[in-house]
Amino acid sequence: MLQACLNGSRSRDFHPALACTPAELAYDAKAAIGAGAEELHVHPRGQDGEQSLEPADVGAALEAIRASVPGVPVGISTLWTIPPTGRARQAPMREWRTLPDYVSVNLSEEDAPEIMALMIQRRIGIEAGLATVADALRLVALPSAERCLRVLIEIEEQETAAGLHVAHEILAVLNHANLGLPIQLHGSDRTQWSMHDEAVRLGLDRRIGLEDGADLPDGTRAADNAELLRTAVVLAGRAIG
Repeated sequence: MLQACLNGSRSRDFHPALACTPAELAYDAKAAIGAGAEELHVHPRGQDGEQSLEPADVGAALEAIRASVPGVPVGISTLWTIPPTGRARQAPMREWRTLPDYVSVNLSEEDAPEIMALMIQRRIGIEAGLATVADALRLVALPSAERCLRVLIEIEEQETAAGLHVAHEILAVLNHANLGLPIQLHGSDRTQWSMHDEAVRLGLDRRIGLEDGADLPDGTRAADNAELLRTAVVLAGRAIG
């Protein structure tokens, strides 16, 4: 599975094509699916352009995207730093009226088990985000781990060798626990493409988009998310072929 991460916490200072408004996300979602993505991950924004978990902002983004690409699974972030930040952000999550298909939950965050319990209660899928071996060990110790939609290995290291080392250490923990969940692997910025290639090699799910980086493998700047995704499709085809 190839997932498009359209915007993340980036701003237009990072890339002029970054989607923020519901209309922009809907347009970008259609282009991303047309380029070969199968699922979407977005960070809804408020009218001030900042990340938001408020029901109206989440609903506006999801409804616009679903009108543009009906039937495509759409997930959103639950980052600790999204206003009102910390445990206080659980309050707007409880008030969501339009529900995402899934959310990403970072196991490094203090209230990750609480967020997971809330999502299970609301019948929303969970991507369990792991950036370290400690995150992986925390996940596999949770009774709710097997109820996740997938595991998301998120490599933050910026050197390929270091990133691969962490990824394989996390995979070893997951394999030992035998959760049987789909696994997605992605890097960021300098390791976006090396982790993509490793995901292809291992037969794991992949993630590409402006949230994770704006450069193509040759170091040139991509025009938009669609160009990044078309490149990922070509690279995966070459590797498999």
